[in-house]
Amino acid sequence: MSFRVDLDVFRGPLDLLLYLVRKHEVEVTEIPVAVITDQFFEYLEILVDLNVNDAADFIEMASTLMELKSRMVLPRGGEEVEELEDPRAELVERLLLYKEYRDAASILEERSRQWQQRLPRLADDLPPRRIEPALQPIQEIELWDLVSAFGRVVREHQVVQPESIVYDDTPLQYHMERIHQLLSAEGKASFSQLFQVGMHKSTMIGVFLAILELVRHHSVRTEQEHLHGEIWILPGEAFHEQLDLSDVDNYGGPPLAAKSSESG
Repeated sequence: MSFRVDLDVFRGPLDLLLYLVRKHEVEVTEIPVAVITDQFFEYLEILVDLNVNDAADFIEMASTLMELKSRMVLPRGGEEVEELEDPRAELVERLLLYKEYRDAASILEERSRQWQQRLPRLADDLPPRRIEPALQPIQEIELWDLVSAFGRVVREHQVVQPESIVYDDTPLQYHMERIHQLLSAEGKASFSQLFQVGMHKSTMIGVFLAILELVRHHSVRTEQEHLHGEIWILPGEAFHEQLDLSDVDNYGGPPLAAKSSESG
């Protein structure tokens, strides 16, 4: 099954870089280049596994980080008299500018929610607008937390992968229904619980993308009690509404109707 993940879902390399810097609880101006570079490549490997379309921006950022890392760790000759400019300066400037715009967007979004509560529309004089799930941000925990958790699951399951190549043609909607049924029966599920031992990587990718789709449709929400702890999948605000599977991007897989009854 060939999954094609839209890069817009993952917001871009600066968003990932800012997430990694915040996770280390350091100032943006004090980027620990060596550590951040290694971790950035770990996330890049996951995105490549997902077959992200046109990952040039992420690869370009990875190259920039590698160059900065080499310039900061390689020994310098003793002939320099003047103090050299911090090689991180240009990247820090870009990151600060991105953070400024992202913070401003967050403030405007919060104000919008507040005004909607204070001044509800008395008459709906606008035509109904369809919500685009692909444009909805993932709340509660960061998207990159889910990507990181998925990377850990993949690494844990690599030791049990079959030697032969297996193609999983299970539609994404099928995984969404299974997760929905599990939450209906148990009330919540851990992220790792959704990935069984021996599950092929293509199936794992399908389950992961199904989680993202359910979150975007507000059918489920995600919580994490503490840093690096288990991520929990819980019913969302639209959980009890009819799940519209026709509005799901199947990322190149077959439609739900094409799935044989053997998978049910």
